[in-house]
Amino acid sequence: MSTDEPKPDMTDSDASASAAPAKSRRFGLATIIGVAFAIVIVLDVVAFLFFYPANPDNPAEPCAFPVCFIHGTLEFPAPEVLVGPQPPAGGLVIIFEPSITNTMFTMWIVSVGLLAAIWLMSRGGAGVPGRLQNIGEWTYESLTNFGTSIAGAPAARYIPIFVAFFLLILFSNWVGLAPISGKVNYVRAPTSDVNVTLGLALVSFFIFEFEGFRRLGGRAYLSKFFPVYEFKKGIGAGLIAMFVGIVELMLDFVRPLTLSMRLFGNIYGGEVALGVITALTLIFLPILLLALEFMLNFIQALIFSILSLMYIVLAIESHDHEEGHVAEEAVETLEGRVPAGHAAPAH
Repeated sequence: MSTDEPKPDMTDSDASASAAPAKSRRFGLATIIGVAFAIVIVLDVVAFLFFYPANPDNPAEPCAFPVCFIHGTLEFPAPEVLVGPQPPAGGLVIIFEPSITNTMFTMWIVSVGLLAAIWLMSRGGAGVPGRLQNIGEWTYESLTNFGTSIAGAPAARYIPIFVAFFLLILFSNWVGLAPISGKVNYVRAPTSDVNVTLGLALVSFFIFEFEGFRRLGGRAYLSKFFPVYEFKKGIGAGLIAMFVGIVELMLDFVRPLTLSMRLFGNIYGGEVALGVITALTLIFLPILLLALEFMLNFIQALIFSILSLMYIVLAIESHDHEEGHVAEEAVETLEGRVPAGHAAPAH
């Protein structure tokens, strides 16, 4: 005979009382946006008070409004060298001496921060994940679903590359939106430096070229650009196929340039606009522009990473596969060559 007493039923008032604390701990979207705006305002005021624009021509003289404010706030395309020989004055000069710039230093900080965040989210691998692990898994699964929905099943094994590019570029973009960025010598958005964006684009180029050779073999991969076998159908067909292949080869080598310049131009242009507005106006207009740049920086990181993924898929597909046309159409849509929803012409 059991001695356990039956537990009393929970009344509606008890249930509502127990649910009340859970509801009180939730934050709505309006609250999060309000807190974010308040943080931006505080950072903007702190940056104005403690990192007042200096006169770039003569630091001993006070900075006059408005021209000096703009010049003292902006950083022009050449990054500042922190360690190593200073570049010669007098315009754009290409040098081959190792140095550490503020964009490189900031990128190292972003990389270490991302690695630390990933380690904290993934350590332990608990069966019942905590809040940090839930955030990490949700982020990775969302990006995985997005990448495979655009690039198809062949892109599944390259999703880690896509996610790594996206997160690194995204937080490198967002660093430039902090009010302290550009006012402290060693903090600047890495992607506002064309050297960094070109380096990222060359890494992407190396990956999709390497994968093309590895998956198809040297002969099959080069036949995409030099289709000598088409001469079996006649001299005219062979010449046309060779011309198209050479054009594709040229476009293949142009891709790193378009990837790097698109990212650099959008991020640096946004920083210039934000710097001018911040120098000439007070709190509210910079916040509106900051919200716009926040969204555009997200889009630019997504464009770079998804195009890199699409280029890998195109590189590993032979011309015998019809699926390649779907990938080509998606790339053209992302690059703005054809309107979304319109099919590319059949090959």
